[in-house]
Amino acid sequence: MRARNQQSVERFDTHSGANGISQVRDVNDRVNVAGGGFNVAQRVMDCGDAGHILLSKHLAEDLAQYRHWQPYLHDLGQCEVKHGLRLHIVNLYKDGLGNAALPEKLKRGKKWKQTTDTTVRPVNAPRWPKWALIVALLLSAVALALGCIIFLHRESQTSSQVTAEHTTTPISAKSVAVLPFENLSADQQNSFFADGVQDEILTDLAKIADLKVISRTSVMQYKTGAKHNLREIAQALGVAHVVEGSVQRTGNRVRVSAQLIDARTDMHLWAEHYDRDLADVFAIQSEIAKTIADQLQAQISPSEKAAIEQAPTTDLVAFDLYERAKALWADVTDPVHAKEKLPAASRLLDEALARDPDFLFGWCLLSRVHGAIYWNGFDRSSARLELAHDAVQRALSLRPDAGEAHLALAIYYYYGFLNYDQARSELAIARRTLPNNAEVFEYAGYIERREANWEEGTRNLERALELDPHNFFILQQLALTYLSQHRYAEEERILDRALKLVPGDPQTRITRAAIALDWRADVRPFQTTLATLIAEDASVAPDVDYPDYALCERTAAAAARMLANYPHDGVSTSYGVTCPHTYWEGVVARWQGDTAKAHSAFSAARDDVEKILGKQPNFAAALSLLAIIDAGLGRKDDALREGRRACELLPVSKDAIDGVALAVNLAQIYAWTGEKDLAIEQIATVERSPNLLSYGFLKLHPYWDSLRNDPGFDKIVASLAPKP
Repeated sequence: MRARNQQSVERFDTHSGANGISQVRDVNDRVNVAGGGFNVAQRVMDCGDAGHILLSKHLAEDLAQYRHWQPYLHDLGQCEVKHGLRLHIVNLYKDGLGNAALPEKLKRGKKWKQTTDTTVRPVNAPRWPKWALIVALLLSAVALALGCIIFLHRESQTSSQVTAEHTTTPISAKSVAVLPFENLSADQQNSFFADGVQDEILTDLAKIADLKVISRTSVMQYKTGAKHNLREIAQALGVAHVVEGSVQRTGNRVRVSAQLIDARTDMHLWAEHYDRDLADVFAIQSEIAKTIADQLQAQISPSEKAAIEQAPTTDLVAFDLYERAKALWADVTDPVHAKEKLPAASRLLDEALARDPDFLFGWCLLSRVHGAIYWNGFDRSSARLELAHDAVQRALSLRPDAGEAHLALAIYYYYGFLNYDQARSELAIARRTLPNNAEVFEYAGYIERREANWEEGTRNLERALELDPHNFFILQQLALTYLSQHRYAEEERILDRALKLVPGDPQTRITRAAIALDWRADVRPFQTTLATLIAEDASVAPDVDYPDYALCERTAAAAARMLANYPHDGVSTSYGVTCPHTYWEGVVARWQGDTAKAHSAFSAARDDVEKILGKQPNFAAALSLLAIIDAGLGRKDDALREGRRACELLPVSKDAIDGVALAVNLAQIYAWTGEKDLAIEQIATVERSPNLLSYGFLKLHPYWDSLRNDPGFDKIVASLAPKP
């Protein structure tokens, strides 16, 4: 039974930014220039006094590439200007040119943040003769022209780099990522509120089909106090623009600041702050979203405009509870965390919905939480499914056309009943109003995969990654897709991409190491990586010591280590049944020839699985596990009947993933009950379609020891061996 753990001009200020400058015609049809570049130049100008030649940090960095300019660039730090915009200012001066004095605004203001690693030496500003002003004006013009030249050169370099990194998907000018907003509130508990403000802006923008908007999972990874390189972030996310902001909540007032930046040029295209009553926070979010869409020249349909203006709730406490539940929901992709966090998320959502029964998003998430509790095997009762159904129906009754509700209903049909046709229909409805929702494509990929449409399933998962490029779970699912097809080089590529995102992730590291075992029957990378991970942090052992891989080591020490690391209350497998610790005790004892110990362990495991089947008699995965246990107990007739019945309940034709897993289980049952020919025939049948029965698994795992040296079995193993 194989399963992995889941996982202005007077001051001569300049700012480089040709992208923010455009040609326009006035009422007399004369061509003029205008744009965000001049807006920012004006802001830079406002920081200086007479004679100052102030530059934005961006232009200064460009000028610093030329050794002639380097000695005359003096960093002044950050200055907050109009609309809450913060600019990093550099003073350009030398003997006879410029103004070496620290600008009076920076001396007086509390909104100046001096750079800690740069010394600024204020001096008395001289009276500037007319000729010096003229020279400074010329110097400013030269600097501006130079800035434009540098910009064009860098833009060319950026375009080439973007083209190289995104050869199949050019970056759209109408693409944006809304980065996490900084929580400036004195009470750090308001961090969930700040996340909610950012997420609602993101959600509103994502409803506009004319935009490409990166999903929440990917942008939340930049929630840190560290300074960001926006150009690098935008390239990693595949967007042209980013939104940054902050939220400050004080009593019944809220201050929200936001700015839109062209990350290709570091140009600030728009910035504003809103200081209003707390009850207006959702109106602020909608206003920001619409303004950003206008700045990006996106077309907004009437229905999209109406959706953006729709407040999620009227109760801010309910909104906070919902955000807390959503934070828990974001970390339930593996059974260990899911078992604790799903019930906690459910309780928070119950509180939120008790305060605001018309909170549509709350009902949608509650449905999904109950569905996940069912699917993970924590409660496979019909009552749990009914809770999921009631919640999504409540959402649909509030707003029948809401894409979020139809997405939740699609997931309900998918997980609860494997009803792919109905789930696909609901996804089609959801996509009409959720054009940028990565999950719509993600679940379309899962459906295609389970229906054995592997190529289409892969394309949908890749489209989901375009909208959510830092989504670890989607990357893991792509890797599993390649693993099932025995396409190990592609699996390596996807896992390497995941490790670039989080280099230390234990499960990704061990899964990457396990490829050598699957592909080449080489256990050494798994052994080395596992030892390293446990030495770094012993608490990760239950998550990374995969039982099947440990048994492929074929040593008593590896088996004992695995049993010590495996959770004593069992682990929910990828297909929803909890596999008890005693099952693996029985497997190890059987392999080691300790019949009495194997019988005792399998008997205890049988009691646990029978309890599950007592509540869910047609739970195919549980029935298949019971069959394997009965095979281990020597109850051949029961084992064959149960194993075959499980495959009838969930055939490969209905589920090309879990159905295949049960077919592999049946091969194991045949092998353990002495039906060698049936076992080999079953393995041959399984290997005609994507599956997890790899070359290394067949060659090394004790499950198949009774088949070794049989010509039919050896032929299958040889056919799966890596080609030279």
